[in-house]
Amino acid sequence: MAALAADIRRWASELSFSALTIGEARLPPAAGEGLRRWLAAGCHGDMDYMVRHASARGDPAGLMPNVSRVISVRMSYWPDAVPAAEVLANGMLAYVSRYALGRDYHKVVRTRLQKLAERITRAAPASSTRVFTDSAPILETEFAQRSGLGWRGKHTLLIARGSGSPPSSGSCFFIGEIFIDLPLPVDVPVSGHCGRCTACLTACPTAAIVAPYQLDARRCISYLTIEHPGSIPEQLRPLIGNRIYGCDDCQLACPWNHRTPQSAEKDFAVRNGLDSASLVSLFAWGEAEFLERVAGSPIRRIGHERWLRNIAVALGNAPRSPEPLAALRARAGDASALVREHVGWALRRQGG
Repeated sequence: MAALAADIRRWASELSFSALTIGEARLPPAAGEGLRRWLAAGCHGDMDYMVRHASARGDPAGLMPNVSRVISVRMSYWPDAVPAAEVLANGMLAYVSRYALGRDYHKVVRTRLQKLAERITRAAPASSTRVFTDSAPILETEFAQRSGLGWRGKHTLLIARGSGSPPSSGSCFFIGEIFIDLPLPVDVPVSGHCGRCTACLTACPTAAIVAPYQLDARRCISYLTIEHPGSIPEQLRPLIGNRIYGCDDCQLACPWNHRTPQSAEKDFAVRNGLDSASLVSLFAWGEAEFLERVAGSPIRRIGHERWLRNIAVALGNAPRSPEPLAALRARAGDASALVREHVGWALRRQGG
């Protein structure tokens, strides 16, 4: 088993995974308590699937009855893009979370994980595996943390302390899992290194990180622009700024991300100039153009209506000038009531 585990790590590296750790396929009862309290407080917002599958998240056996170990991997994604701070400082530009500038990570990570699982099966024909990439009710960060892939930061994301010179570290990576029925040797957790730092809490534009390790999704810009299907609360709209899909502020502020290297993964390279596109140009996309431009991107999942909703908010926050005003007026009669509402709010902000 030790030799096989070493081979699995080598194969993972060949598939461009940054690291791989192995943990037991069970969590202590207390691991799910935090989730239950979070759900009871309503912090999940409209993410009803979190409630439906809450009891299953800490029980891998519900997804694979004979599972013995959870193999966790991470893959870095930070792209070669226009600096985030430069885009955020220009209210006429659209900010897209850096993880979403390229190909949908679900497809990339899952494909590589499946190749890794197939290689394991060839080496151990009697074994059974199952692959997951944010695709099933699993406490992914909890399993990854307990197997030493990283530690949970105060922004609730996993942070890794890398190796090399200078060491690559931070939280800008995707994670995935392979469930396996072999008793592979397990790795040990790593200690946390956030110390007294609260940079992520201070940096959050909407104060969504209500306390260390506690996030209220209802205030989170990533939730509001991606997961939330309806009207964005008016009191939060000015705080969203020019962020039209997701938010990276807590990660940008984290000292551990100051040495994060650019990913060499071509699938995560910037597409369609979305690292610094103008709000006005993106607002002009019709639905057909939107679907064509974001094909294969995680952005496609929000649909054209939410895309316009988000950009309307950003245009309302943009510096007052003729271009945003004209763009908003052109969509004042949009077929979607949701879009019309946000355009109306933005027009009032623009003085139109």
